[in-house]
This record gives sequence, structure tokens and C-alpha cells, in this order.
Amino acid sequence: MLELAVFLCGAVVMIFEIVGSRVVAPFFGTSIYVWTSLIGVILASLSLGYWLGGKLADRKVSLQMLAYIIFGAAIFILLTVSFKEVALSFLGNNLNGIMWRTLLAAILLFAPASIFLGMVSPYAVRLKIIDVKTSGSTVGNLYAISTIGSIAGTFLAGFLLIPLIGTSNILYALAVLLIMLSLLLYPRFLGKGDRIFFILVLLATAYGAYEYNTGSSAVFATDTRYNHVRIFDMPYWENGRMIKVMKVNDEYSSAMYPDNDSLVYEYLQFFRLVEHFNPGFKHGLVIGGAAYSYPRYYLESYPGATIDVVEIDPGLTKLAHEYFRLKDDPRLHIFHEDGRTFLNKEQGKYDVIFGDAYKSLMAVPFQLATLEAIEHKYEMLNQGGVVIENIISSLEGPASAFLKAEIATYLEVFPQVFIFACHDPTDRQRLQSISLVALKNKEVPSMLNADRRLETYLSHLVNIGIPKNTMILTDDHAPVEYFAFKAM
Repeated sequence: MLELAVFLCGAVVMIFEIVGSRVVAPFFGTSIYVWTSLIGVILASLSLGYWLGGKLADRKVSLQMLAYIIFGAAIFILLTVSFKEVALSFLGNNLNGIMWRTLLAAILLFAPASIFLGMVSPYAVRLKIIDVKTSGSTVGNLYAISTIGSIAGTFLAGFLLIPLIGTSNILYALAVLLIMLSLLLYPRFLGKGDRIFFILVLLATAYGAYEYNTGSSAVFATDTRYNHVRIFDMPYWENGRMIKVMKVNDEYSSAMYPDNDSLVYEYLQFFRLVEHFNPGFKHGLVIGGAAYSYPRYYLESYPGATIDVVEIDPGLTKLAHEYFRLKDDPRLHIFHEDGRTFLNKEQGKYDVIFGDAYKSLMAVPFQLATLEAIEHKYEMLNQGGVVIENIISSLEGPASAFLKAEIATYLEVFPQVFIFACHDPTDRQRLQSISLVALKNKEVPSMLNADRRLETYLSHLVNIGIPKNTMILTDDHAPVEYFAFKAM
């Protein structure tokens, strides 16, 4: 029985930690700061739990107390799943600094349950030890079983649970599992006072679940293998028209109008600059699909052209088919893999490569921003080819650090790089979408076009001063989270 307890609690620890990243992601993203906070806080909590469990075991040992410890972990997991929305929203609205937000979120939501889970192994060891002569093997066996449970929980969470049932249901299931385990260890431990406490906790849990389900405006919410996704209708802040939005990890990832496939977001309209810089294009590549807003527009607007889309998350493609009018088309080819692994293969030649994987300052996949990745893009372009990359940045100030590093990195490979501010080229401190255009040609292009819309886009050209000591981003060193932190 003790072996089963340490095995299951070891599995719960790792499932709880991995699911924790999905709990925090809709509010604070999935940056290295999130993972650092989660891992650090949970390890510290487990260490404290080991110490407390050992101290408690030296005073008194019983199956009843072990059942209480496991039951306590279940209660705190229930509280986590019930009030995660409230806690994360409060921290997001009232605390500046991504490091402090994520650290405090990890402490509030994941430390209490982790402390109780950490107490299980040393307490179980004390219960199991009968003869001091075999105490070493007893300790080794129980901790090995706990570690095997952690390994099983890791694979179970990543490969099965998160894609199939979602984070909230996983946390509820973990709590129920621990409650059942505590009852199995000591069926009579729920006395009258315990029953009252248990009922109060269940009422609090039900209230938290009710507030979560009724307070969300999402018409659909789910967890895919890679992301937490919400899909809902809202008026667009630029023109007041209703749009359907896909939010991925709390970032506005894609949107569409209900009655047509015209582009909603301004930065996607700047992708039309390919018509100016490489008007004869026939083969395009988009890195980052989400709800496939631009690929749909591309297929409709350029009937003689083909487009390949690299989207790491097949779950997003499925949702795009269900909610965003994505249809199969012989001119559309979808590759479900990481954008960088696709670039590494250098399969196919393109006239234009669109970069749509940077959703915010806090959501930059560094492996796509490095010198090595840009070199692959260069090699995959036909002569006269162009890269158009969307970047969230300001033109000057702390929030421009990543943009300047990316420009400097592109200039190591491409002979010409131009920057267009998608919103306001005169406000150099404003955080906005920036279109980076890199040309494989050395011939200096004209910035005039007979098309009035293209002429407007071209008029948003801005000059960015790049200091000589600007960092070149490489696979070995690309501190994109640090740039984002500086901008906070």
C-alpha cells in the first residue's frame, strides 16, 4: 500500500508541474520565466515538504496521518483549479514585471499542494522501516518507486492527458485520485469535523468552477497538445465590427470577419508588400498558421499561386477547419511541425516567406529568430525572393531591443532590409506590429507604386538606427525573453 501511495504521489507531482505551465500560459505566456518560476517553486516546495514530512514522522507515524497529508494535497489542488482564474487575473492586472507575476503565481497556486506531496515520501519511509539494518534498501526502494511514478506521470501528462481532457479536468482528476488514495489508506479518517471541512472545500470548488464557466465569454475553449485555445466573438477595437477571434495562450492569434475573408489585423495587410517587392511570385511559405487567416486570403487573392503553411499544432488546424472556414485546397499544403525543423530541411524553393509566428514580445520562438534560421530562409528563396516578418516592437526605446537585434541578424545574411510600421510610423515609442522586409536582391527597389493601397503601406517605411555593437542572435545565444523583460 505504501508503495502505491509514493508511486501515485510521484506521478501527481510531475503531472501537476506540467499542467501548471498550461494553467499560467493563458495569462503570462510560456516564456522561460514561466518555466523557471514553476520548476523553482515546485522544487523548493518539495524540499520543504521533505523536511516537514521527516520532522512529522519523527514525532508520530500512522496511516491516518499519511492519509491526512495526501488529503491535504488534494484539497489544495482543488483550490488551485477553482481559483486559478481569479488569482492570475488579479496578478496580471495589479503586478508589474513578468518575473514577479509568474513567481508569485507559482507560489500561490502550486506551492501548497507541492509541499504536501513532498511530505509523502519521507513519511512513508518512516512507516515502512521496521529494521534499521534494512533501512537503506527501504529508503532506496521507496524513492525509486516515487521516481518511476514521476516518469510515468511526465509521459502521461504530455502524451495523453493534456491533449485529451484539458487542464482543469486533469486537476480535478488528480484531486479525486488523491482523495481516493487517502480513503484507501485509512477509510475511517473522515470524522465529523473532517466532513464539515470537506463539504466547505467542495462548496468553494463548486463556486470557483461556476464562476469560471459563467464568466468566460469564449464560445469554445480547449487545450491542444501545445496550446490553450479560446475562440469567441467580439467587436474589433479598430472599427467596431464583429469578428471571431482565436486566442492562443492569451495572445490574439487570429481573427476573421463573419461574412468575408478580408484581413482583420493590420500587419497581415502589410504582407501585401510582396506584390511590390516581388510581383511575379508564385510560391509562398507561411510560418505560423493558427486560424489560417492569411492563407485563406492568399488563396482567394492570388489564384495562380500556391502556399505552404507550417503550423506546429495540428489542433489549431482542426479548429481552423471547424470555426474559421478553412477548406482543403490543392494549392494549400500544410506541414505540422516546428517552423525551425522545417527550415532546417531546406525543402522547396519559394518566392516569398511570411513569418507569422511572433505573436507578442513575450511569445517569440527564439529558434526562428537566429542567424542560422535566417540563413535557411535565404537558401530557400528563389532569386528575387523576399521575407516578410511580423514583429511586435516599438521603433525606439526599451521595447525595440529585439527588433534591432533581429534587423542586425538579418543584415548578416540579406543585402537589404526595410522596416515598415504597421500602425503609426511617427510614434517611435509605441508598441505596434512591425513588418520586416528582407530582399535577396541587391538592386535597390523603388518605394513608389501605382496601387494606392500599396503606396500607403510603402509610406510607412521608417529608418532604424542599428548600433555597431548590436547583438547578432544565434542558436547559441538568443535571449529573446531578456529583451522582453527590458521592455516591461
